[in-house]
Amino acid sequence: MKHFIAAALLTVCIHFAQAQGQALTLAQVKTNMENSPNPPGYVKDVLKKRYKLDTVIITNTTRFTGIADSIAYYGKLKKVYGPIQKKYLVQVLAKLPNTFNRISQIFIDTTIFTRRIADSLANSIITRVNTGAASFADMAMAYSMGGEGATKGDLGWIARGAMLPDIEKEIERHKTGEIFKIWSNNGMHIIKKTAEPKQDIGFVLMLRVWW
Repeated sequence: MKHFIAAALLTVCIHFAQAQGQALTLAQVKTNMENSPNPPGYVKDVLKKRYKLDTVIITNTTRFTGIADSIAYYGKLKKVYGPIQKKYLVQVLAKLPNTFNRISQIFIDTTIFTRRIADSLANSIITRVNTGAASFADMAMAYSMGGEGATKGDLGWIARGAMLPDIEKEIERHKTGEIFKIWSNNGMHIIKKTAEPKQDIGFVLMLRVWW
């Protein structure tokens, strides 16, 4: 009840200020959104601003595709950030978990090599790594054709559902440190499971307000 009364008083004060021609500052707007029990309602009914509710899917907690992913993952609940690109504010409303796997990869492109050569090369790479003749990182830098050479094969923490289903099934079957190979339509994937799965932030509900 106290929260309801406080929210009602806040709304009345804002309407009064607007009626008196007193424009809210950006700092005041952010504070009001963070304190509101219903931020979308406040944006719609009080600010009269265009907004959108977005579900941001975190596919990799090691590398982010843009600022939205980064804010979604690192941002604090209820906190308002921005204006982003001088266009909109974003507020983190909720976070839900997902399972993440840490893997490294060496990719051999079968549009360049035949499947027979790719398979033979993969077997040679796996043997060299397993016998200690070379490290997985060295082999990734020397042979991977998917850009993994820049990270020594490391793909980071990848969310469940973000990889090929066949690769995810094989990851579940193997122990940490094991190396396996698997075909896809694009070529041969040599995968090393580098850590046990973990739970982390996977889905974030964000309020985007055009400013």
